[in-house]
Order: sequence, then structure tokens, then C-alpha cells
Amino acid sequence: MSRRLRTALSASLIALACLLVPFGALAAWVEYGLADTGRYVTTMAPLATDPAVRNVVADTVGDGIMREVEADRPQQPAVAPFVHDAVHSFTQTRAFRTAWDAGNRATHDAVMDALRDDRARTVTVDLAPVTLQVKRQLADEHIALADRIPVEHTAVALLQARDLAPLRKGYHVLHVAGFWLPVAAAVFAVTGIAVAAHRRRAVLATALGTALGGAFLALAVAVGRRLTLADLPEDLRRPAGGAVYDALTATLRTASWLLVAVGLTVALATWLTGRYGPLARRRRASAAPAPVPPPGPTRARV
Repeated sequence: MSRRLRTALSASLIALACLLVPFGALAAWVEYGLADTGRYVTTMAPLATDPAVRNVVADTVGDGIMREVEADRPQQPAVAPFVHDAVHSFTQTRAFRTAWDAGNRATHDAVMDALRDDRARTVTVDLAPVTLQVKRQLADEHIALADRIPVEHTAVALLQARDLAPLRKGYHVLHVAGFWLPVAAAVFAVTGIAVAAHRRRAVLATALGTALGGAFLALAVAVGRRLTLADLPEDLRRPAGGAVYDALTATLRTASWLLVAVGLTVALATWLTGRYGPLARRRRASAAPAPVPPPGPTRARV
């Protein structure tokens, strides 16, 4: 293989590998992070102590309780503040953290079962077991109005059947890509470096491309956060939405900055060893002209 062909092939493989880096990290994050129920629940668990999330949950649950209470027995409007205060107090208890974890687990299981099942059906979750657990713990902790919370088997719609088809296709693609994209990126990078005419330059290009891919991924996460929060209907819900988004993408952000750090570190080390390493010193020494011996002393003629 000629030198020019090796250089072109190496450049193509390295460019393809660097292009796959951010997409491989994104697919792996979805497959091994979001799709795993245990990791999802662990990721969401700290949000039970976030003030913005607790306020949104308290307002939503308080409004629901008031609708049920007023349907059963019309109350004066002055009762509503006491109900909301009681729910806000509940969000600061251990019972709320338990219910938060149970609700997230039930929701995640329902969504993932629907994505893995090709049958067209609306994704629902039954919150009655969670509500019953909350009601019992509230009663044990003597929280006001615990007996007013209705426990009914109500199917709450999470995803409509018409929305599942594109989500299933996307999930199946990411399920495969989560493993093979990172493997393909590594194989292309190693092959590109192996066939390169100048391997040190190939390593340097691969490292810089990896860092650039990590920076692109970090930028995509930041832009996605802005777009996600802009779609929320209320300003009061945006802090809670931001907290949820940051918790879900924490691993992805860490991976993106790790790619930047590793890429720049390898690039700097490659550049330094190429400029100041023993091989570089020997090359400079061999390229330098040989010293000319000084002329010997001349003898005077008689």
C-alpha cells in the first residue's frame, strides 16, 4: 500500500471514529443509564429533597386532594391552605421519599415494558399501591387529613398508543447502538492509527477529535436543557424541570467532560513526546551537519 493511500485511509477511519464518539456516548447513556430501572430510581431519589421538586409535587397532590374532598363534601375555600400545608409537610417526611421511589419505579417499569412490547396499547400506571402506602404512613405519623386521601385503582395514562411506535423504533436503535457504536469507534480509531504512515500524528489527531466530540456532546446537553425548560408551561415548574434534567443527564455530562479531558491529555502527551522525546532528540542530532575539524597548524617555509 502506498504512503498516500495509507494516509487517506487512516484519516478517513480516524474521522469516522471521532464522529461516532459523541453518538456512542449518548446511546450508551440511554441503554445503560435511562433504560435500567435500578439506576433510574437511584438517580431520581435525591430529587425527593429538592425544594423545587417538592413544591411542584405538593401543589399537584394538594390540588388533587382538594378536588376529591370537595366532591365528597363541599368545603369552604379557607380549607384549601390547610390542605396544602399538610401536603407540604408530608413532602419533608420519610414517607414521601418512600412514595417518590415507589412511584418512579412503577412509572419506569410501565414505560420500559411498553417499549419492549410491540403491542399497541396506552401506557398506564396504577398508583393505588403507592397511594395506600402513603396513606398508611401519613396516618402513622399523625399527618392531618390522612383519612381523606382516596385509594382507588385509577389507571394514569403516561403515553398514548399512537406515540409508542416512533419511541419503540428509537429505543430499539439505541438498544443496539449502545453497545456497538462505542466498539465501532474504538475499532476504527485503532485501525486508523495502525495503518497511518505517521502514527504519532494519527494519535494526535484521534485525541483532538475525541476531545472535540466530547465538547460537542457537552454543548448538545446544554442546548437540550434550554429547549426542554423553554417548553414548560409555567415559570414555577422550570426550576423543578431543571433539577430533573440535571439529575438525568449528570452521567452524560460527566462522560462528555471526561472525553474532553482524556483527549486533550493524550494530545498534549503525544505532542510533548514528539517534540522533546529521545527519538526526537536523536533525529535532530542526526540531521545536524557534522562539525568541521579545525585546520591544523601550518609550518613556516624556510
